[in-house]
Amino acid sequence: MITKTEIEKMNFRNVWVIAEVEGGIVQPVTFELLGSARELADKRGSEVWAILLGYKIQDIQLFAYGADVCVVIDDHRLTHFIDELEAKILSRLIEKYLPEIILCGATSRGRALIPRVAVATYCGLTADCTQLDIDPNNGDLLQTRPAFGGNILATIRSSNHRPQIASVRPRVMKIPQPNNDRDGIIIFESILPSDELNSKKVVDVYHDAQSAINLADAEIIIAGGRGTHGKAGFELLRQLAQKVGGAVGASRAAVDSGWIPYTHQVGQTGQTVQTKIYIACGISGQIQHLVGMQSCDLIIAIDKNPDTPMMQMADIAIVGDMFEILPELINEINLR
Repeated sequence: MITKTEIEKMNFRNVWVIAEVEGGIVQPVTFELLGSARELADKRGSEVWAILLGYKIQDIQLFAYGADVCVVIDDHRLTHFIDELEAKILSRLIEKYLPEIILCGATSRGRALIPRVAVATYCGLTADCTQLDIDPNNGDLLQTRPAFGGNILATIRSSNHRPQIASVRPRVMKIPQPNNDRDGIIIFESILPSDELNSKKVVDVYHDAQSAINLADAEIIIAGGRGTHGKAGFELLRQLAQKVGGAVGASRAAVDSGWIPYTHQVGQTGQTVQTKIYIACGISGQIQHLVGMQSCDLIIAIDKNPDTPMMQMADIAIVGDMFEILPELINEINLR
């Protein structure tokens, strides 16, 4: 007798990427996911499908980044993100097209959306993955993520049901080089009346200036930790960031102390960044912070203690007082 699991493994195919669309613009995390999806699909001998939900989407052809098929719903009712509505649409499309693997960005938007989809489709979900692979023996998706506060890496599989769903943190995967010679198929779908049943409505949208900070897009980040000793220390970091065209980041200790808003937090419970330059000031370097910034191209650490984990992993470690070093650095920039 063939089991339900065996039937699903035979009938479910292809790797889906849930594109993140904001204001009609496809967000960078989508391209990162497409690169990873392409690798997984090649190992499975299947296709990459990009699912785009939004309004006045500016670029629906994602073939250059690895997609074979783009499924598009462009509708004014998708102007604002409504997790219930998008989850119902995705659940219906999953039932129709039967994907084997679904990837979604572990952004604030993705974290609101993809758990609803997993529950609706009775599937497993592994959140905040940092690595994805295929088991060559049975085709299971191998989903690796930090566990126990980031002290170990756990590899998780969802062997009994399809699709297998994983969310991936932004800036963990590399954006592939686009191949403009690639082509593919576009499928246009629509919102059905059943998708809108009992769905909430967005009355208004308020943009907070602090919440608009996107550390992931910064090329230079000046980050502070407990060693900044308060808001005055972060004001010094802001002055340097303004001089070099960078952004200000923070460790969880600084955020928990109320010195800077959560939107600046880098680490396992904050944002993952992959900047050209990361300057860590007074950050000891707990593993939860390191997993959020260890892929930066150049890491510079400033601390009085040369033995902290951050100083040990830094490309350039400066032993000294940030309150003496940073003003000199700012003055030197002013002279140039």
